[in-house]
Amino acid sequence: MQKKKRILLKVGSNTLTKETDNISRGKIEDLASQMAQLKDTCEFVIVSSGAIAVAKQFVKLESKQKDVFVKQALASIGQPHLIRIYQEIFREYGLLTSQCLLSYSDFEKKESRTNIVNTINVLVNNNYIPIINENDTVATDEIKFGDNDKLGALTASLLNADLFIIATNTNGIYTKESIENGTPETIESVEDFETLTSEVVNSKSSHGSGGMQSKIEAAAVAKKANIETWIVNGLEDNFILNAFDNKVPFTKIK
Repeated sequence: MQKKKRILLKVGSNTLTKETDNISRGKIEDLASQMAQLKDTCEFVIVSSGAIAVAKQFVKLESKQKDVFVKQALASIGQPHLIRIYQEIFREYGLLTSQCLLSYSDFEKKESRTNIVNTINVLVNNNYIPIINENDTVATDEIKFGDNDKLGALTASLLNADLFIIATNTNGIYTKESIENGTPETIESVEDFETLTSEVVNSKSSHGSGGMQSKIEAAAVAKKANIETWIVNGLEDNFILNAFDNKVPFTKIK
């Protein structure tokens, strides 16, 4: 049997909401549809934001606490809903899902790293798609540091992924000059990482906490583990399939 290509897909809040204030069931259907079509050749692990965005659809929390604690509480409310939406939709496409909550400290301990790898390997080998999010109720790293981009890269490295795809709301990384001219032009292939960092214009997305800088930092983590990173426009339908077929502009960091 041919070994399947292991893909770590990181999906940010902006992609999952299609830049609205609500989680888009249509976007999660788009993910499920693509993964169903690729299941014979690829195995997927998803790092998904969106718990806070889901909760905001249901509740408005009043609090005298700091904003970060309100976000942690929202994440706690939204996470079960987020996983339920994934489970319901993926099941319609014959796909099984599971939830894994991780925090950055898990990557610092050898025993925890081993446990993560062993658990996820069992899930993937039994045709479950692990859906990973940061354990926001105990950790504030994602809320503060970039919308799960780094968590995605660390997980890709730990699991020896063949490919790390970051779904975002642009056609990859644009040259600085083209952004300043108002005619965004995608940098399609990156061989020299140093020149890339000088091209980045840092702008935060409306729901996400990342922006392009955190994606570059995530790509650097993946690069260190010899993993190729693709930064693809996740707002488009069939963005994974289209990237595989080179039908859309996106950035490939070798």
